[in-house]
Amino acid sequence: MTIRLKAGAAIAAMTIAGSVLAQTADTRPVRIRGNIVSLDGDVLKVHRRSGDTVSIALETNVPVSSVKAMQLSDIKPGTFVGTAATTGTDGKLTATEVVVFPEAARGTGEGHYAWDLGPNSTMTNANVDTVVQGTEGRNLKLSYKGGSNEITVPPNVPIVTFMPAARSDLAPGKQVFVVAKPASQGTYAAQRLVVEKNGVVPPM
Repeated sequence: MTIRLKAGAAIAAMTIAGSVLAQTADTRPVRIRGNIVSLDGDVLKVHRRSGDTVSIALETNVPVSSVKAMQLSDIKPGTFVGTAATTGTDGKLTATEVVVFPEAARGTGEGHYAWDLGPNSTMTNANVDTVVQGTEGRNLKLSYKGGSNEITVPPNVPIVTFMPAARSDLAPGKQVFVVAKPASQGTYAAQRLVVEKNGVVPPM
């Protein structure tokens, strides 16, 4: 990957991670997941998983990225990852997706906090200390400022890293993950978009 591509991927990672931290502010960002209905000028319409269709305004310089699939074997000690997980009745964490951050984005969004991919969903952005093969997948021991976690990553869990994309990739039918801030009359203003490309869907 060229330096330019690395920079673009790093910006994508930092923007998405930053949106999580920004939730402590009065204007909280919203995470929108769904399928693109249309892109008309600077207005993107997305049919959300919740069933409604929303309009999202796109500024000229809004970052657009995609994701590339990786293998579980690509995650090694020293890798910085972000992983959504569910908490079992036994308190153990099981990953539902893993994002491998570019090295330039190491440390962004670091920590363990609630996420919105489902009941008891959490997000952990942390350094991988050890990788151990377990009975139900690979167990990642993660450490972050103020704590540590152990998360099991089943073999079928999507593992991705960020790649650059363009507005031309925002085609009808493509799945998209948008971090946006609420605007007027039920509309939104995009802060970052991650779009399906080459058949790889944003899992976050």
